[in-house]
Amino acid sequence: MLAIKKQALASASRVLFRTGVLSGLATGAARAYHSKLYKSSDEAIEGVKSGNTLLIGGFGLCGIPENLLKAIARRKDIQQLTAVSNNAGTADYGLGTLLQSRQIKRMVSSYVGENKEFSRQYLGGELEVELLPQGTIAERVRSGGAGIPAFYTLTGVGTQVETGGIPIKYNKEGEVVIASEPRETKVFNGRKYLMEEGIVGDFALVKAWKGDELGNLVFKYAASNFNAPMATAGKITIAEVEEIVPVGELKPNEIHISGIHVHRILKGETYEKRIEKLTLRRSAEEESELPEAMKQRIHIIKRAAREFQDGMYVNLGIGMPVLASNYIDPSITVHLQSENGILGMGPFPTAEEVDADLVNAGKESVTVLPGGTCFSSDVSFGMIRGNRLDMTILGGMQVSSRGDL
Repeated sequence: MLAIKKQALASASRVLFRTGVLSGLATGAARAYHSKLYKSSDEAIEGVKSGNTLLIGGFGLCGIPENLLKAIARRKDIQQLTAVSNNAGTADYGLGTLLQSRQIKRMVSSYVGENKEFSRQYLGGELEVELLPQGTIAERVRSGGAGIPAFYTLTGVGTQVETGGIPIKYNKEGEVVIASEPRETKVFNGRKYLMEEGIVGDFALVKAWKGDELGNLVFKYAASNFNAPMATAGKITIAEVEEIVPVGELKPNEIHISGIHVHRILKGETYEKRIEKLTLRRSAEEESELPEAMKQRIHIIKRAAREFQDGMYVNLGIGMPVLASNYIDPSITVHLQSENGILGMGPFPTAEEVDADLVNAGKESVTVLPGGTCFSSDVSFGMIRGNRLDMTILGGMQVSSRGDL
């Protein structure tokens, strides 16, 4: 009881002596609150240590916690980290900088992507990589944040995800020294499912558009992606934002993540907000001047777009499929879904419409049509897993007339 009283008094002291709050209390003009605001990214990562598991928000370079990652990179004493992130950015930016500095021991990801250093370290036996389906990572993190220790899913049944044996670590001779474990399975309604465990991190590093000193967060467009579920699943969640607003300015119905999940918040020092693949809308004249190989790709996707029917909800995979948004028959309405959290995706933007927080699953700049919505990655894959889509267009290097990929 005494310990509880001491802790309450300490908290009250922090509240009452916060600049400007005491005078507000005296006049009845303000409500006392405990500020979670930190002055810098270096101060905010206090307590992060070697061996920790970090949950890192973002999708490619969209919505990554740039400043917090730079702060970790400056701390060369922090080593042997496990990083849970959809991918690892690029070789020279985002999470890729922690790979360059050899501070990461294991990556838990769904996609190696364009980061050549990521693949080099993995295949060279320098890095452990636990590859998981993207929707599974999103749901494992969401479950961890919701206090759910495990769940069952169809994703991965009948593959090495179920049976185990996916290489996690190679030695320098190219031999597998650590492989994934088999998953427990169970039959529900005549179908086999496999069990996946929830993920909780020692720290979650996330980035939002706006936030207040209570830790309430608002995301912009597709930058919600993995930031939203990661924010709920950290034992300590640190959020960096582009703008700190006064408490009360964010209306209750526009807050995406409640401050109950966020332990520390800061205004990011600087933002570069790179776009991995800046892609602009082409005119018919510009298309006519493209190389022959690109013209063939456009021909294929124009044919694929003829499969659309009025009112359909369609997911577009990366590669050629994302081009389909530019070739929809104007007489019909098709709701295009991008797995990183967009429904109602439009064509590529003009130069004036480009927004770094609005990219598709291929990390290309896109637009959102009137009536479109943006949401987090776990919600996106819930749509897919829940059979809400009418069709998916997938890209492959080769495909047979029977559909073999």
